[in-house]
Amino acid sequence: MERDSADQHVDRWSTFWKDEPAFDPEVEGALIRMFHIQRRIRRDDAAAFAGSEDFTLQDYKTLHELMVQPWPTEATPAQLAEAANVTRAAMTSRLDRLAEAELVTREVDGTDRRRVLIRPTKKGREMWNRYIFEGIERDKQVMSALTKDELIQLNALLRKVLLSLGE
Repeated sequence: MERDSADQHVDRWSTFWKDEPAFDPEVEGALIRMFHIQRRIRRDDAAAFAGSEDFTLQDYKTLHELMVQPWPTEATPAQLAEAANVTRAAMTSRLDRLAEAELVTREVDGTDRRRVLIRPTKKGREMWNRYIFEGIERDKQVMSALTKDELIQLNALLRKVLLSLGE
């Protein structure tokens, strides 16, 4: 079987930890491979937005959180900050950009004037649609070494791990 960079990493650690029963090369290899795959996806996403000042990767990620979050058509800035794993101040800055570009609206909640609701505009939905499908194609390319059956098997195994973690 062909060896990859994770094998080299595991070999180095196996030599260092050869007498340590807690070290498991299979666990280390799986985690390193997942890390490298995610790093590649993040790099590809960053490259897709490189050079664009009008619509940045952060703009896309914020719009994406709004479009895929569990509420049907709206979210609060706090909900979006939590979903995007950024501070509320950072989310406010992101929403300022998106509102200025007319990709989202901010409206005071009619039932609670302390709440602000963020909604995508038609232009925002169109922008998200443009970039989501490009991202899907990049993701498919990353996983193209696997057959459909192998992807199903991989998903089943990863699902088992996530469920064991309570996710």
